[in-house]
Parts: sequence; C-alpha cells; structure tokens
Amino acid sequence: MKSILKSQFWKRRSGFFVLVVGLFWLKTIIAYYLDFSLGISGIFQHLILWLNPIATTLLLFGLALYIKRPWLSYVTLLLIDTANTALLYFNIIYYRQFTDFMTINTMLGYSKVSEGLSGSSLALASPHDFIYWIDIIILAVLLLARLIKPDKRPVSRRLPLAITSVAVLLFSINLTLGEADRPQLLSRTFDRNYIVKYLGLDAFTVYDAVKTAQNNQVRASADSADLDSVLNFINQHYAAPNPKMYGIAKGKNVIVIHLESFQQFLIDDKVNGETVTPFLNSLYHDNQTYSFSNFFHQVGQGKTSDAENMLETGVYGLPQGSVFTALGSDNTFQAAPAILKQQAGYTSAVFHGNVGSFWNRNNVYKNFGYDNFYDASYFDTTGDRSEQYGLKDKLLFQGSIKYLEQLQQPFYAKFLTVTNHFPFPLDKEDGNFPIPNTGDKAVDNYFATAHYLDQSVHEFFNYLKASGLYDKSIIILYGDHYGISNSDNLSLAPLLGKSADTWNDYDNAQLQRVPFMIHIPGQHNGGIQPQYGGEIDVLPTLEHLLGINNRGYVQFGTDLFSAKHDQVVPFRNSNFVTPDYTVVDDSIYKNSDGSLVTHPSTALKQQIAKDQTKVQKELQLSDTVNNKNLLRFYTPAGFTPVNPEDYNYHNDFAKAKKIRDQLGNKSTSLFSKNNDQSTSDLYKTDAPELDHHDVSADNDSQSDSTSGSSYQDFFSGSGN
Repeated sequence: MKSILKSQFWKRRSGFFVLVVGLFWLKTIIAYYLDFSLGISGIFQHLILWLNPIATTLLLFGLALYIKRPWLSYVTLLLIDTANTALLYFNIIYYRQFTDFMTINTMLGYSKVSEGLSGSSLALASPHDFIYWIDIIILAVLLLARLIKPDKRPVSRRLPLAITSVAVLLFSINLTLGEADRPQLLSRTFDRNYIVKYLGLDAFTVYDAVKTAQNNQVRASADSADLDSVLNFINQHYAAPNPKMYGIAKGKNVIVIHLESFQQFLIDDKVNGETVTPFLNSLYHDNQTYSFSNFFHQVGQGKTSDAENMLETGVYGLPQGSVFTALGSDNTFQAAPAILKQQAGYTSAVFHGNVGSFWNRNNVYKNFGYDNFYDASYFDTTGDRSEQYGLKDKLLFQGSIKYLEQLQQPFYAKFLTVTNHFPFPLDKEDGNFPIPNTGDKAVDNYFATAHYLDQSVHEFFNYLKASGLYDKSIIILYGDHYGISNSDNLSLAPLLGKSADTWNDYDNAQLQRVPFMIHIPGQHNGGIQPQYGGEIDVLPTLEHLLGINNRGYVQFGTDLFSAKHDQVVPFRNSNFVTPDYTVVDDSIYKNSDGSLVTHPSTALKQQIAKDQTKVQKELQLSDTVNNKNLLRFYTPAGFTPVNPEDYNYHNDFAKAKKIRDQLGNKSTSLFSKNNDQSTSDLYKTDAPELDHHDVSADNDSQSDSTSGSSYQDFFSGSGN
C-alpha cells in the first residue's frame, strides 16, 4: 500500500478509474444488503453477489479510458458513474414500494405514471440514501477545485482493451457460477430477483432490454394463426354458468368499487380493541352479499392497472411493466364496458380523482369502450382535498353524484378510490383511528386509511339507498393488490398473530388474499364462498350474473359460481395456489397448516407438475395475446371492435345532459326519474373539507367506535 501511495497511483488516470469503480462497487453492495431482499444463502451466493457488479462496472466505466483527452475522459467517467448510480437509486426507490426491479417497459411508461406521483418518492427515501450520491458530489467538487487534476500523460492503448477483456472474462465466470447455482437462470425471466442476485442490476437491465426488443419484433410479425392455440385453450377451459345464478342480476346497474391496496386481513380485524372496517365487515357477512374468502390478487408490476385489466378484459397483465402503459394505447380489447353496452345496452363511466393520464387511462379507457371518464379535471382537488394520488375518497364519492345521476340506466360505473394508498397519509381532521405501534410508519398508518375508506364506502351506500339506486344495482367491491409490501410484512406479522422469525414465502403468498364481494340487494342466498379464485375470474362471473353469454370471448378466467370453475389460481410470477397447496418457486406448502412439504409423494409431484404446466401455459398464452395484439385478428360473434376515435372525455358532463335532453321522456337517468331534480342533496358526508351544509350531523359513519354489528340495520328492508 505504501508503495502505491508513494508512486502517486491515485493521481494517475488509471488510479482515478480504480477509485471510481471501487466506490460504485461498494455502494452497489450496500444496496444489495440494505435495500434489496435477494434471498442470499450460503457463502457461495455471497461470493457471487460480491463479484457480479465488477464485470459490468468495468465494462461500462472502461469506455471512458478510450477517450484520449484527459478532461473529457474524467468528465465522461463521472457522467457514466452518475447515470449508473441513477439507475441503481431509481431501482432502490421502486423496490421499496413494489418489491421488484424496474424493467424497460416500466421505464418507457414512467412519464405516464409519474404524472400521478408527487410525494411517493420522498416518502420512500431513507436517511442512508446519501451514501449513493456522496462520492460523486465529492469527486466532482475535487475536480472542479483542481484538487484532483486530470492526468495529462497518455494512456497505454492496451489498458482500455485489457479492461474490456477482463470485464468480459469476469462476466463469463459470473454467468457460469450463477448457472451452476441456479440452472436455467436466464430462461426464468419471471424471477427478476435471481438475475439481479447472480448477474447484477446492469446485466438485468440489458437482458430485459434485449427481451423487450425481441417481444416488439415478435409482435410486428404476428398473424391470425397465432390465435389457434389461444382459442383452443379458452374453449377447453370454458366453465358453463351455474343455472341457479345465471341472470339473477339481469338489467341491474353495475357499480364497481375499487378498494385501493385493501387486503383481506382487514376484514373483521381490530386494532387496540377498535374495529378497522365496521361497514365493510357488515357487508361481507350480509346474506345479500356473495363474499369470497379465498380470492387472490394476481397483479404484477402494473399493480392497480393490472387489476383493472384483469377485471375488465379477463386477460392477465404483463410479466414486466404494465399493459396500460406499454400496450394500452394501441391494443385491441374485448372489455366489459363494450361487451355490456353491445350485449345489454349499458352506459359506462369511470370516476377517479387523479389526472387522466395516470397509468395512461385516458387512452386505455377509449380502447375499452368507456363512454365517460370523470378524472381530476371534473373535481375540485385544491388545497387539502387531495393526497398525492388524487382526491380523497369521501370527496370522490360525494363529488361524483352529479355525474352519476346523469348516466342512462342501466349503467356500468367504476369508482377508483386512492386514499388507502402507500405511504398511507391521512390528515388529522380526517380521522383519529387508534393506530398500532409497530415502529413501521407505513404499517401503522395503513389501518387508519383503511378505516377512512370504510367510512367513505358507508356514506356512498347510504346515498344509494336514499336515492333509490341501491335496489336497482349490483355492487362489486374488490381489493386490487397488496397494501403492505413483502418488505414490511415482518412488521405486520405480530398484528396477524404471527412471528417475524418464522415468517416465510408461504405467509407472503397467503397475503395476496384481497376482498371480493358481490352485493345484490334482494338476493338473500349469499354468504361466504370458500372456492378459490382470483381477479382473472371476475369478468366471466359478472357476465353470467347479468345473463350475458361470454362463450365467444377471449377470457382466461372462469365463472366463480360454475361447477367447472378452475380453482388453480396463478400468480403473475408463475407461482400459484390451490385449495390444498401453495407453490412458491420449487417449494410446496400445505394450506392446512402452512408446513413445507419436504418429501412430496409421486402423486403429489405429478399433480403439482400438471398444475404448474397449466399455469405457465395460461400466462404464456395471455402474454401472447397482449404482446402480439392478437385480438385485432379475432372478433366474437355479435361483438363490434371498439374504435377509440369514437370517444372523447372532454365535456362529459355536458354530453350526458345533452343525451338526457334528447331522450326526453325516454331518458332513464336517475336525474330524469327524480322529476328532473338532482339527488346530490341526498348525499351526506362528514368530510371536513366541505362546508357545514354538506355535512350530516347525525351520520352514523362519523363514529370511529361503531361496532360492526350496528351496521346490520343498513341491510334490513328495502331501499328508500
């Protein structure tokens, strides 16, 4: 070491290069251990982890050594360092929320997603994040202050070539070691953690870019023949409707309430003796509600947009990125709004208090065939009325009424709530629910925002009864995806009666349960349904309840009430759950007690292999439909493909009123049925942002301590 210092090694260009590379390697290792959960086990995997940043860092940073001019070479090196650090840090922020790494499709769709994001990145920042940037700042200052002077001596021509050669050799060794520890590493693209763990973040990004380019090329060469295997699977997989359930909601309005980030464990849960969601509990247990206790979200990186896509098209999201942002502007869909309109004369609308471009909805909804999209531009979102993801839930429901009452009935209306979204902020004036004290702010606040969401839904149901829409509607409520990510589940474990020390992949998989409730006023044969299902099954279930034949559509789910319903529930990463077993990677867990099956019988191995093959085929076919835009080649009998140019979401309110006026006595809107009088005054809310005359002093949803049992009166008798 002394000889190196005496030789002024660090003042040479090669020395400065080693310094920058070493610092970047160090912060990458810090990120691996502090911010990513890569599942490292054993000395061999630790060795690979320490090795994997070196090859790609030498390869990328070594490009600066090919530049002969000293200043330009030094500046280029720092710019490469900055760009690579940005890639590392953006992945850290993304991982903290999604427990996943950014893909090329995610990056390409970022501008569309980011319009709806304002404070989330700050909420995801950590005090130790300065580590990732401090070296660049110091080196830049030292260069500008000329405390480090670029070495003007020429660099040997052999040096950059040698660096590149060493980088390629190290990567080959790295890949060989990774394949030795994890065979078929690069063919298992659904498991991004493995690729990062064995090859590094840069290698994963390049690999994903190559796969994305290949997919785009495949899509360009697609033709109608690619549909054959898809249609064969759909036909073989079809589940005929249950005769007792088919058409029981025919002609009713359909109201879909999207419970943002709402997980199943919140139902019937208490914190410090206080019920978290008393109204939703009462709805869940009401005999007019078909409540599914084993219903799972199946989203990938697209999260909310994936859930919407599955519920309204019956096709899965993508393994990487989001269908909405990557493909939604151009793809052809067979979606619920168009199907219900063409088959049963439904008008459709979405109510969402965020900007229309969030998740590219303003384009996707046109391709879905939505008649109306009431985004943030139709609401007052000023001041403290909004959180970072949009208008608060109570204000969304209340502010939607003047638009909802103008829709021609029957209508298909979707409400996208946002308040119960990470990082779960809630103003003190919006509630004082006694949160737990786990030490994890996100986990603690989650219960308060869920309680607020419960109150919001209760107020909306009160309005539905008061206005008369309640008895004319079928109301669907569902949780779109997890609220508490895997990285926070250890903090959540004690609140669920579990130990953080024994928490495992089985527990994470089981937390993919989300509520799914179908409330049909006047039908008293409901109750808790034990069958297993997921978001992919919602559309065929709804169609059959409405008496719509879905036999000709490309939908990968099956009717939850059908005797032929498929209870193997795929997750987006190719793991799956059945009524008996949960399969995570190569591990099989028994659902009865959560134990790991260490020595599965031959029969069980065969059954799991059969289910795994079916899961992978189903996901692969769905990906083919999406990536190749195959539905442009296939039109079911009685269906007309949607022309997005027929839709424009400007002045929707004026257009709805114009349609009402044109129909005159034939108008079926609630406004018309109410003698051309608004029903907005029937909506009672305790939202503090509204004037006092909008607040109902006797609204029982104001009480945070109301028990679930007191809500049973809501469902007794008919609506007003």
